[in-house]
Amino acid sequence: MARQNEGNPRTSDKTIGRLSLYRRLLNVLQGEGHRHVFSHQLAGIAGCTAAQVRRDLMAVGYSGSPIHGYEVVRLIESIREFLDAPGGQGVALVGVGNLGKAILAYFTGRRPNLRIVAAFDNDAHKVNRVIHGCHCHAMADLPQVVKKLGIRLAIITVPANAAQEVAEGLSRVGVRGLLNFAPVRLRVPPNVYVEDIDMTMSLEKVAYFARLAGAEKEGKP
Repeated sequence: MARQNEGNPRTSDKTIGRLSLYRRLLNVLQGEGHRHVFSHQLAGIAGCTAAQVRRDLMAVGYSGSPIHGYEVVRLIESIREFLDAPGGQGVALVGVGNLGKAILAYFTGRRPNLRIVAAFDNDAHKVNRVIHGCHCHAMADLPQVVKKLGIRLAIITVPANAAQEVAEGLSRVGVRGLLNFAPVRLRVPPNVYVEDIDMTMSLEKVAYFARLAGAEKEGKP
């Protein structure tokens, strides 16, 4: 669940989410050798409507051709220019437990424009080590490292009882976007954007609809 604390963002978080999805799907199409794609084709694999795709792509300022559709390479580039900061953005990860390590491993080399450039933890066995290509710093060093590297984004993977203090510390040193994996609602300043990732809630939702689908197939009420 995303929480935008500043009023009236120019582009909604749902649109940004779909643009990110389109880019991922377009990268797959490009890898398969596709040069062009129509809005209805992209909509079919994205799980939305062609009209929605066209509205979303209007935001990036790239129009397709009625005959050939969208040029895949140019559309990927247009979405990149719209979503990504020039020169890329560095990300901090706070909490190098099992989940934190998995995220570090997942992001290594995946998104050049969004790189985890610093990790932080209280465990002395992890501090001053390079974990999945990322240097792990002591929590006490967080303010100076974040300021030195100009970090404005952070991922929180600490226990729930530590998440609020971490969020406050990150906000004080200029971080303006938080991806929160801790199972707690964070209280942050109005100019900080928070995206909450609650894996337990998501799994419960999947379990409910899977059970519902199974009951419908068996003809049970």
